[in-house]
Amino acid sequence: MIELVFHKLTIADREAVQAVSLKAGRRNCNFTFANLLGWQFWFRTEVCVLQYAVVLRFSFDGERAYMVCTKGTPSCELLQALCEDSGHRLTLLGLEDEAATALQRMACLNGIDIIVEARRNQYDYIYRRTDLAGLRGGRLQAKRNHVNRFLSEYPGFEYRPLEPSLFDECRRVASVWHDGKKHDNPDFGNTIEAERRVLETIFSHWDELGMLGGSIFVDGRMVAFTYGSAVTHDTFDVCAEKADRNVEGAFSIINQQFCAHLPECFTFVNREEDMGLPGLRKAKLSYHPEFLLTYNVIHIA
Repeated sequence: MIELVFHKLTIADREAVQAVSLKAGRRNCNFTFANLLGWQFWFRTEVCVLQYAVVLRFSFDGERAYMVCTKGTPSCELLQALCEDSGHRLTLLGLEDEAATALQRMACLNGIDIIVEARRNQYDYIYRRTDLAGLRGGRLQAKRNHVNRFLSEYPGFEYRPLEPSLFDECRRVASVWHDGKKHDNPDFGNTIEAERRVLETIFSHWDELGMLGGSIFVDGRMVAFTYGSAVTHDTFDVCAEKADRNVEGAFSIINQQFCAHLPECFTFVNREEDMGLPGLRKAKLSYHPEFLLTYNVIHIA
């Protein structure tokens, strides 16, 4: 019988978690360690590291829920241990369609009741890095036009790799962006404060987390920045992107420039979910993702 021992996730867990997650091939942004650490306070994330899997325990919709990072489908033995740990109906988060189907088949063979709930709002958008960097072809013509307009308007712009000396500028840009969001939607306040807390956590552990970031300067002033880290050996997760909305094209240029400067070992870029926001979904689809990474919530009686 598998023994599950959980503890609060901290920066000290990075090496052990990534020893599994980077090799598992799970491109889900929720397995990016920077995201796990940054949002630990929000989801009360706990972790149990096994030899072949990482098990994460969250507070989800007021209940206890789990994510399992392993290659393939969680074993029956592990599922039994999770059911016992939950003490009631087991909720598994973030399984892609293939894994969910395999789990359904396993459950059917063992007489277990299972409900699979697709969560479209949590689907990750996965792009080819070269598509975002080059913006070639007719389908990306509009994006290429946005970038060209920015280059025409600001021919002396600078791209700078993100480093601690620029963090105060990042805070200023983030505040400008947050103020705009609050103006558009006053109910966004709690989320904004949470994002600020995440930002400070990431900045506090920048080197330990192995973060990569980039920024755009116009006339010596930052107008956009972004950062992220590897979720697998071939996929880079963009964890955050902020820009001054008063500078037209700032979002387009930071996206294109950052991908152009990413190491070539990253074939894919995960730009995370759209959270069901119509404008964000339209924007993410307009870049023509290589594929959408499906996300299912599994309930096991």
